[in-house]
Amino acid sequence: MKVSNRFTLARALFAPFFYVIFNLPVWLNSASLSFASACVMVPLLVLFELTDYWDGHYARKNNEVSDFGKIFDPFADVILNLTVFACAVASGYMPMPLFVLILYREFTQSFLRMAALKKGIAIAARKGGKFKTVFYIASGFLFLLLETYARFSFQSVLPETDAFIKSTGLVVARVFFVICVILSWGSFIDYVKSFYKVVKD
Repeated sequence: MKVSNRFTLARALFAPFFYVIFNLPVWLNSASLSFASACVMVPLLVLFELTDYWDGHYARKNNEVSDFGKIFDPFADVILNLTVFACAVASGYMPMPLFVLILYREFTQSFLRMAALKKGIAIAARKGGKFKTVFYIASGFLFLLLETYARFSFQSVLPETDAFIKSTGLVVARVFFVICVILSWGSFIDYVKSFYKVVKD
């Protein structure tokens, strides 16, 4: 397997690993695991989001740019980002309808890519799609920072400040997720317009 695709694969395989790390303290109702997860969630996500840079870097450096890579890279992005969003839904930060709208968009986009492949066209990520992905990542990190803060449990030390941070953070996180939905469907419309002939055929 090419070096660039290995980084992409690592990002895709990390998704279920992250899901377990996030939810294990809840499943086992363990305060110690909750604290441990709070220490590692954000650093681990940073590491695996960096694979998105590394796969592109090595693809260009080693001349490994391929149609497969153009499809595999956004697929890995979607798997990881949807996993983070699923955790946000379970934690109450992201309303389920927003998640469903993003899920529909991503599956429809995947269908569009498969339809284009039958015509011999590999649909790579466009600027709108890349910006959408960046905002997905930013929203995911915002949610994780808020959840990390909550798992460190400052409520007993600074009750009023803690309540303010949690309530304000929840509102901000939901605004970010609404913007994610808008950007995701906006970029999808851009894809459809750009590849209208493929869709029409």
